[in-house]
Amino acid sequence: MREDSSVCSAVPNLLSSFIDTFVDFSVSDIFLPQNANPNPLPSPPDLQTRYPTPERLIAIGDLHGDFDKSKQAFRIAGLIDASDKWIGGSTTVVQIGDVLDRGGNELKILYFIEKLKREAAKTGGKIITMNGNHEIMNMEGDFRFVTKEGLDEFRVWADWYCLGNKMKGMCRGLDKPKDPFDGIPLVFRGVRKEYLDGIRARIAALRPEGPISRRFFTDNVTVLVVGDSIFVHGGLLPEHVEYGLERINQEVRNWINGSNGKRAPVHCRGRDGVVWVRRFSREQAENCDCSALEHVLATVPGVKRMIMGHTIQESGINGACNNRAIRIDVGMSSGCGNGLPEVLEIDRNSGLQVLTSNTIYQNKYNLGVDGEKGLGLLAPEHAPKQVEVKA
Repeated sequence: MREDSSVCSAVPNLLSSFIDTFVDFSVSDIFLPQNANPNPLPSPPDLQTRYPTPERLIAIGDLHGDFDKSKQAFRIAGLIDASDKWIGGSTTVVQIGDVLDRGGNELKILYFIEKLKREAAKTGGKIITMNGNHEIMNMEGDFRFVTKEGLDEFRVWADWYCLGNKMKGMCRGLDKPKDPFDGIPLVFRGVRKEYLDGIRARIAALRPEGPISRRFFTDNVTVLVVGDSIFVHGGLLPEHVEYGLERINQEVRNWINGSNGKRAPVHCRGRDGVVWVRRFSREQAENCDCSALEHVLATVPGVKRMIMGHTIQESGINGACNNRAIRIDVGMSSGCGNGLPEVLEIDRNSGLQVLTSNTIYQNKYNLGVDGEKGLGLLAPEHAPKQVEVKA
């Protein structure tokens, strides 16, 4: 931590960095209103795990720190206008996790989606965000896939956050702000000096009960049912359903809020963790564990399909196991695949279709509303039938 004098002397440089980092936002977009009630808030209600079928649902895959591609994904779905304002009306959006890592604009995306959540709520829309394996990894301090730009973005955030805390500390009647760096070592063995501030800032921001994890991930769900679709970042196995979807969501939330130790709940760890499973995401459909998938779907009332991210699909959004598994991670981030943005649309009347910016696919195809008709067109062994939307 810097002394007061060095923080004050650094303000001009910090301001320059702040403008460079958040140039796409207005001041009101960054400093979103906080609760001004000085009294402690009651415990938040349990996370909602199940939602009824909306008129229109959009599912967006892994974003991985690419702000431009993230906006393109929202734009091809008709959710934002040229000024990045919400125009999606009452649409429900599910972003399936992995906002973090592999890119340098992770915080930009988090603030952007929070802004859109507020705008969508005014028109009856809803944006539901989920935890991916990279959110879990970062909250555990696993930074294997962090970029230098990602460290720089968090370093700038930390400078401003600490400066804000110092200003709050000058106000009479306010409790002394908690030091976000409390307990974090000043040095780490093997870490190069130029990365140290960014790593310490990232730990401070993203560890359980950290300012960023608490603000942006506390209300994330880890498993989700919307209408006749179940969403999960990696995949759900029979033991997960038996354990309880609501129970998984609540345990992850409690951990993010700092009440369950440093390690993520057991159902988020290991190759069979809900954010890690790849049994239904293999590129070759015949290699997927369709029997396990059918068991899961049969034990969740009213569910016809599982929608997941996590594993890049080079052929674009597609289906396996008779289209009971829909895979929506197209590797759109420039940090992993640099694929063309695509989103899945589920319309109550017209069924499923893929919206894409790929100019190869220029015809509109109805992919069926009943889980059978036309959905074979999603299978990777067939050319994906998609709707071109110019971003």
